Amino acid sequence: MPDWLYHLPVIWMSVVVIAGTALVAALVYGVAMAFAAHGRAPMLKAVSPVMLTPLAVLFGLIVAFLCSQVWGDAQRANATVAREASALRTVILLAANFPGDAETRIRALVRRHIRDAVDKEWPAMARQEATLATPSAEAAEIPEMTLIVRAQNEAGAVVQREMLSAFQAANDARRERIVISQSSINWIKWTAVFVLAILILFTIAFVHIDNRGTVAVAMTIFSVGAATCIVLIAAHNRPFTGEIRVGPVLLLQIMPRQ
Repeated sequence: MPDWLYHLPVIWMSVVVIAGTALVAALVYGVAMAFAAHGRAPMLKAVSPVMLTPLAVLFGLIVAFLCSQVWGDAQRANATVAREASALRTVILLAANFPGDAETRIRALVRRHIRDAVDKEWPAMARQEATLATPSAEAAEIPEMTLIVRAQNEAGAVVQREMLSAFQAANDARRERIVISQSSINWIKWTAVFVLAILILFTIAFVHIDNRGTVAVAMTIFSVGAATCIVLIAAHNRPFTGEIRVGPVLLLQIMPRQ
């Protein structure tokens, strides 16, 4: 699937997919009618309608597996962003136990972490260009800051350890969402879907080759159904891309004020 298709609103994605499916169906129809015009209609009509059953079952199974994959990725992405936001919220709350200047600096670093994620990482994840090569500056600075703050008592030491643990959890979640952003359906799976859909269209045309009206109606019904499945999968294929995507709303909700 072309990369630009995933960035379209769902309505325009549907228009493009339906138009493409209609074009393919028209080509299959034209080829089938051309065969019939050359006296091969009796041979083609001999194709058993039973052939449609295994092809339809295979098509349905593949669509079901792909839907399971993309919805699973979307759920993982939502859960990862929620874990990151929860961990950063814990950092903000624990920062109140540090001296004033340290608390201000930690809150500012968390704010910068979120702002970088929203302004830089999310657009990169939408293009599947985000990588783990460069960790955030805050990942190294906040642990260093918490270590240099002296714990006045045992309770302070516990707060210090909990903050380090929370920020580590936030960084783990950040890395996981970047990894998830690379997830998508590869070209082999898409090829299997398209090949099976085309084979079903040809089978429909051959079975009803002596009745052009029936061929047109049956192919139209299947084409609309196939296009619906393709749009459903494509709209959810990349968790951080497109209109139906996982956004940074939770991170923005917990971002500390200046």
